[in-house]
Amino acid sequence: MIQPQTITILAIGSTGDLYPYCALALGLQQAGYSVKVATNTNFEAFVRNLGLDFAAIAGDFQALLQSEAGLELLQGKTVKLIEDDLLKQQMNDALNAAQGTEVFIFNHLAIWGYHIAERLEVPSLLASTVPLSATRQFPFLQFSNHANPNALEGCLNYASYILVEFLTTWQSYEIINSIRQEWDLPPLPRLGARFRKEKPRYLSPLPILTGVSPSILSPPADWESSVHVTGAWFLDRVDHYEPPAALTEFLEAGETPICVGFGSMTEPNPETVTQIVFEAITQAKQRAIILSGWSGLGKTEIPDLLKDKVFVIDSVPHSWLFTKVKAVVHHGGSGTTAAVCRAGLPSVVVPFFADQLGWAKLLHQLGVSPDPIPRKELAVESLAAAITMATNHSSMQQKAAQLGMKIRSENGVEQAVSIISQLLQK
Repeated sequence: MIQPQTITILAIGSTGDLYPYCALALGLQQAGYSVKVATNTNFEAFVRNLGLDFAAIAGDFQALLQSEAGLELLQGKTVKLIEDDLLKQQMNDALNAAQGTEVFIFNHLAIWGYHIAERLEVPSLLASTVPLSATRQFPFLQFSNHANPNALEGCLNYASYILVEFLTTWQSYEIINSIRQEWDLPPLPRLGARFRKEKPRYLSPLPILTGVSPSILSPPADWESSVHVTGAWFLDRVDHYEPPAALTEFLEAGETPICVGFGSMTEPNPETVTQIVFEAITQAKQRAIILSGWSGLGKTEIPDLLKDKVFVIDSVPHSWLFTKVKAVVHHGGSGTTAAVCRAGLPSVVVPFFADQLGWAKLLHQLGVSPDPIPRKELAVESLAAAITMATNHSSMQQKAAQLGMKIRSENGVEQAVSIISQLLQK
């Protein structure tokens, strides 16, 4: 009997970061591969409940984001979130988890998986839900479908990716090369792996799976052939979700609500943000389901005037909830953005940092969202106005519905599995 090929997927990050890789793992498992998901320790029960093998990687991402450094990061400051000792432990955990694997896949938040891949000497891929490949079309994390840069702008855009690679390498250069030495790997140049004189055959070029819908972001024409845009990877759990009776009653008790939630974003002042949300909902004359998430949003006493207009719950699967609301106020994370767009709903985006700013800008360009409201600028009046526009602007609603139809015709997981299978046959 032929044994199935074994694949290890290294995916660290928040809940929203992990979900697409579990979807990919399930797709590979259904295609006949033996799949293990290596992720942070706090997700063990979740991964195992999906019927997937689990391997523990040190660190609790929620605790990291709730730390002083994590809160500074979410405010847009440049900080070192993962200290050297933890990084070394994570890399050794990942190497141990991948022993015996025949294929190694790592996500963009574990970009150091490159060194695991080199040590293992097996076919490897970077799988990212954020477009990270260098292009002249737009600068790093500033996605655009309509940019038409001149020659100088194109060069500067491309250079922004090289600069980020350099800064990322520089930040952990000493500890990475120390670990590489322990693993009998040659040191990297200070400018990063791109500038190696001799690159391992199986990492040159490194195949990149980009789990993004081409209906949201058109792939730049200058992306290399090693970059594969598959469509988003959705983890649909509708069949397994039983909503609380109170949630069902709330949905049936009045007009279709909006949804408000900032996912895995931690918040130093959840009470203040909750008050802004409550007042904006009141001004916009909407009912709302508030997802507390990691921010603690809505975890305060609900004013009497809002008790029949607001329902607070920790989390609900997007694939279930977004069929029952008319718009979503969210942080602009890649997974939430894809889910809202697939549901054909207008967004109100309150980006905190990083790629969220890019997705917020892109949704506005697509006409499916009002102007973004950066977290630092969140106020009652602007949020109420944006909610009113998202729930009443017929053109925005129509564009969102059309975008949803396009995305629902895609199958990102199936496409990714097909590409992985083709790469392994070469």
